[in-house]
Amino acid sequence: MNTLLIMLSLFFTPPAKSVYDFSFKTIDGKEVKLSKFKGKKILIVNTASKCGYTPQYEDLEKLHQQYGKEVVLIGFPAGNFGGQELATNSEIQDFCKKNFGVTFLLSEKVSVKGDDINPLFKYLTSAENPDFKGDINWNFEKFLINEKGQLVHRFRSKVTPMSAELTKNL
Repeated sequence: MNTLLIMLSLFFTPPAKSVYDFSFKTIDGKEVKLSKFKGKKILIVNTASKCGYTPQYEDLEKLHQQYGKEVVLIGFPAGNFGGQELATNSEIQDFCKKNFGVTFLLSEKVSVKGDDINPLFKYLTSAENPDFKGDINWNFEKFLINEKGQLVHRFRSKVTPMSAELTKNL
């Protein structure tokens, strides 16, 4: 009977209504519920350490320093595009601190596309928003979440973190 209940709960889990239904593990292994950030905007970025867009880490840190009281910035390292992420969480963390002085939140390495996609990114890539839906095309795509946990804007990799296109929404 318990097995049947567990199987039924897996099939009938209600769909997520906001990012507040998700949690993630930080790069150093701590569990964080996104509901902790209710009332603040959240900028979620899939990152990579060996990508042509990797210099965006510098602007991500500037954005964090400038808007950190109103916006929670979270980088999600992923190696889905050409294996452009380092192998381990500790290597990623060391790289980000040493090369870009990163102080914003980083998650553990995740998958943002494919069969093993992280549930948060499965939600984000299918959530309604005024921009577009669908798979992430490359590293450093950005998802802006409002104070109610709803996806309100999505930006492709070429949109830099400190660009007017992005910051006017903060």
